[in-house]
Amino acid sequence: MSSVASQLGESYSDHPLRKAFLRWQCRVRQMSMRDQDGRPDDAIMPGVMLPGDAEPMGHIITVMSKSPAYSVTAELTHMSAKTNDPAQRRDAALRFLAAGYYQKAEEFSDILTATFPPGSPGAAQIHSAGECRLLFDAYAQKFDLSCKVWRLAPHNLLHQATIAHNKLFNPALPPDTEVLGFEPAWAASSSDPAYK
Repeated sequence: MSSVASQLGESYSDHPLRKAFLRWQCRVRQMSMRDQDGRPDDAIMPGVMLPGDAEPMGHIITVMSKSPAYSVTAELTHMSAKTNDPAQRRDAALRFLAAGYYQKAEEFSDILTATFPPGSPGAAQIHSAGECRLLFDAYAQKFDLSCKVWRLAPHNLLHQATIAHNKLFNPALPPDTEVLGFEPAWAASSSDPAYK
């Protein structure tokens, strides 16, 4: 766990594929917030391919969080606490995330996260494998990311950011929700068409 806790996506920081992926993710996530009321699509929901499998085991909804220096977790948590009305909370989240949140790709960690229900067999299977590939295919762009898988503890900054983000859209998120982190090995990953 020390890798994620200490690096938070800072390794490979100059890799061109990393930069291209983060730019693409910022663009598609901003489009999702502005044009689809935040509903995730294939650009945000990659297929998960475990080692040795020929087909993805399923798709997960990923969250992309800011690096610690640019964290807005406190603001997201405050937004949740301001109202008990789920519609008001969602509207505030959409306004915040559709504005300038995704404007600067360099402010984001390249470790993607996803939440799973407490005791999820799927999360256990992915975590037990220790690694997987995340297959993104949307808007005529594909990314095949080879990732190390981490189970993030509640004190982990990316765990906290993920829960704060998801509570804006799902106030009923159980307190013991599991969060997995997916740390790409950029040298072992690819894109089609090739990154620019």
